[in-house]
Amino acid sequence: MLKVLSWNIRQGGGSRLAKICQKIKSSEAQIIILSEFINNDSGAFIRQKLLSYEYRYQGVTASPKDENSVAIFSKISCNFILFPYADPKYSGNLIAAQFDAFDIYGMYLPHKKKHILFDTLIHKSKESKPAIFAGDFNSGINYKDQKGNSFWYTDKLEALSKNNYIDAFRFKNGDIEEYSWFSHQKNGYRYDHTYVDAALKIIIKECHYIHQWRIDGLSDHSPMILHLGQ
Repeated sequence: MLKVLSWNIRQGGGSRLAKICQKIKSSEAQIIILSEFINNDSGAFIRQKLLSYEYRYQGVTASPKDENSVAIFSKISCNFILFPYADPKYSGNLIAAQFDAFDIYGMYLPHKKKHILFDTLIHKSKESKPAIFAGDFNSGINYKDQKGNSFWYTDKLEALSKNNYIDAFRFKNGDIEEYSWFSHQKNGYRYDHTYVDAALKIIIKECHYIHQWRIDGLSDHSPMILHLGQ
């Protein structure tokens, strides 16, 4: 069984770093995607701690110091790809890890800002090698992943679906009302997603959130877990 954990850790983790790393260890996930990872002392702490937990393969985007970015950590051998030309301003918000059977793209897409990072994902979704897109999309399907219609880029997610990429959470759980982030007004939004090439759907065993970690104050986002296996 392969387990992938994706999690927005909120502004690099701050004073929550030690507890965040301990929770990551307890998850027993082989692959970790962290959104709002920051290339500063906090990021160095995470990298060293996860190295001690046997996440020997570590890929971090080339974002400037103190800017939110994304990182992938793996116990399984892989190569990493950066996308310096994916967007003029937000190229550091996307990274990929190449494995034998598929590629995994980790992302932290900007919230209600103009960007073209989705175009890279849509382009990759047309390639023959299967991929998994996971992380904080800061978007969703209007009236489905929130009660209103304030999401930007719903059309881009629908384009992924047309290219035979499935929302793993919906695939396993249907149209239930569940959210990964809440506003101060207690309005729920499902910002965090895992989209999987339909060629891999036969091995999707489970996809769910760990809401308790958010409730406990480790981040303002619930992490998402994807289980793959025969």
